[in-house]
Amino acid sequence: MNAPPSPLQSKSIERAARQAQVVAALKKALPAHALLWHTEDTTAYECDGLTAYRQRPLVVALPETDAQVQAVLQTCHALGVPVVARGAGTGLSGGAMPHGLGVTLSLAKFNQIVQIDPVSRTATVQCGVRNLAISEAAAPYGLYYAPDPSSQIACTIGGNVAENSGGVHCLKYGLTVHNLLKVKGYTVAGEPIEIGSTALDAPGYDLLSLVTGSEGMLAVTTEVTVKLVPKPQLARCIMASFDDVRKAGEAVAAVIAAGIIPAGLEMMDGPMTAAVEDFVHAGYDLSAAAILLCESDGTPEEVEEEIGRMSAVLTAAGATAITVSRDEAQRLKFWSGRKNAFPASGRISPDYMCMDSTIPRKRLADILLSIAQMEVKYGLKCLNVFHAGDGNLHPLILFDANDADQLRRCEQFGADILETSVAMGGTVTGEHGVGIEKVNSMCVQFSAEENEQMFAIKRAFDPQGLLNPGKVIPTLNRCAEYGRMLVRAGAIRHPDLPRF
Repeated sequence: MNAPPSPLQSKSIERAARQAQVVAALKKALPAHALLWHTEDTTAYECDGLTAYRQRPLVVALPETDAQVQAVLQTCHALGVPVVARGAGTGLSGGAMPHGLGVTLSLAKFNQIVQIDPVSRTATVQCGVRNLAISEAAAPYGLYYAPDPSSQIACTIGGNVAENSGGVHCLKYGLTVHNLLKVKGYTVAGEPIEIGSTALDAPGYDLLSLVTGSEGMLAVTTEVTVKLVPKPQLARCIMASFDDVRKAGEAVAAVIAAGIIPAGLEMMDGPMTAAVEDFVHAGYDLSAAAILLCESDGTPEEVEEEIGRMSAVLTAAGATAITVSRDEAQRLKFWSGRKNAFPASGRISPDYMCMDSTIPRKRLADILLSIAQMEVKYGLKCLNVFHAGDGNLHPLILFDANDADQLRRCEQFGADILETSVAMGGTVTGEHGVGIEKVNSMCVQFSAEENEQMFAIKRAFDPQGLLNPGKVIPTLNRCAEYGRMLVRAGAIRHPDLPRF
């Protein structure tokens, strides 16, 4: 007699049958070239920028029209198949990691700029348009799109909406949500929706803020209308050096306390500065324990006055050196260094995990000193760069994903940073989203009742839970298992926080 199939073989047979069913159904909705299911074609979609976690999708759909997006969603909804929307795949929290028995809905072909309206200072674009491309299209009118994530050369506006992305100038100009007017798209059932308005306000509940940052769990965005702002007449950047990270952290608080809202206020510690300088030669001070980048923009008179005020505050806070950009080329060089922090880290380590917690500005030095202790505890190096002005941290933990023990320690290191941030009055995420990376830490941030309220919102949009399932909101079982794991590992870091 033939032996019954093993559990692994049974799973493979089940997957193949499901794949055949989904492919056959989607062939009625898409042309042949817009449907991928062979291993060699779908492997490229198995992760986003968080490469430590991978999952090959069942099928990848690449629609080219709204009608095709609608048909894909209707088909998947009828079959009960999970759908994960994907833009450029630059996300850093695993938000676009595929579902093993689901469809990855790639919106990369939605890359057209619909309209630039210089009179109303708005841009209407398809979701697959790159962040930087919006500013490039608006430049002839003296306008630009303010949110500027470090990945802006590649990341898409649809992904920015999903993650509520920020950037180095978010302190003055706000996150994606502050620069959005309207989004159009589809529900999980393929019903068209339009949220927001090109007017000053929209009637009813503020669903635009709800959808922004929802990480693809509530709807699929296909078109976005954003605000544009005038390009400033002048911008100059201060590089301030500090011989102590506590002084640098206190200087950030001092700048804000002085009533100054810089266009950008960023901080890098010594190890990160060294990594970046070796990569882009931005002219950073390698003798400093930390540096601050403080930018002012506006009219020449406004910039001169604000640069003077910021320089005085930074000097009083203990800056050992202050360099003001002498021209536009040097200013861009300063920012080029900051925006290349991630690739610079990738040059010196096989892998890195970029965290994304937020803390009160007054605790910047405290969290940096805590992270230094964690480096010893977990035996891994960490480079620190963050949006200091609003307390959004981006510690980059260096590790080798091919070493299972290093990956385990990296995960514990990251969880420790997030939980410590919450204990200091902060949050587990600022702009990169929760995805799969921080879903366990959501058990620490929120109670079971609060998580259930978030699930209730999810069910209102997606009753079957088919859009990007298993991410962002932890289940009771997940939180309970996470609590047991911490107890087994003797790793309860902040006993007053977990609410499992």
